[in-house]
Amino acid sequence: MSLNYIRIFYEGCLRPPTVIGQFHTLFFGSVRMFFLGVLGFAVYGNEALHFSCDPDRREVNLFCYNQFRPITPQVFWALQLVTVLVPGAVFHLYAACKNIDQEEILEGPIYTVFYIISVLLRIILEIIAFWLQSHLFGFQVHSLYTCDASALEKAFNVTKCMVPEHFEKTIFLSAMYTFTVITVLLCVAEIFEILFRRLGYLNNQ
Repeated sequence: MSLNYIRIFYEGCLRPPTVIGQFHTLFFGSVRMFFLGVLGFAVYGNEALHFSCDPDRREVNLFCYNQFRPITPQVFWALQLVTVLVPGAVFHLYAACKNIDQEEILEGPIYTVFYIISVLLRIILEIIAFWLQSHLFGFQVHSLYTCDASALEKAFNVTKCMVPEHFEKTIFLSAMYTFTVITVLLCVAEIFEILFRRLGYLNNQ
């Protein structure tokens, strides 16, 4: 029986009950994770090492970099991906415990409501992540960052730091915003597909 639970949970995560949901899984799992895992490391991997300030001293560079990046973009986006996966994973775990196949989800009103709630939670989490990203990283990375280093040393209050590969980071940042918007649109479209298919089930009865 436990193997059947695992099978239902696995199929639910990889093959949701809607066509748009399956496309979302493909887009989310393949394109977005590949973009973050491969290109994200190439763009942001050595950022801290090449982040330099005036004066170019290790303690100044580290202090100002921590001020410039309260959280590294790779960690933020990884947390975003994991968090957005949680509602769907919880629903499919519930479906596995109830021994519900994917074909039966949209046939039962209670299961349909629970699935819609999981999609709505994904939308909310994506919107929150979009808002947090805009406050943490902005929409453009500038070549110079002005750092308030007065807490580190009284000799200087403000120092300027060079941000490496700022143009590449701006492009990557724009791409991550675009991925978030696309994911939200797919989730909204999935809700409409669920409603239309649910109406179709009701009309056929």
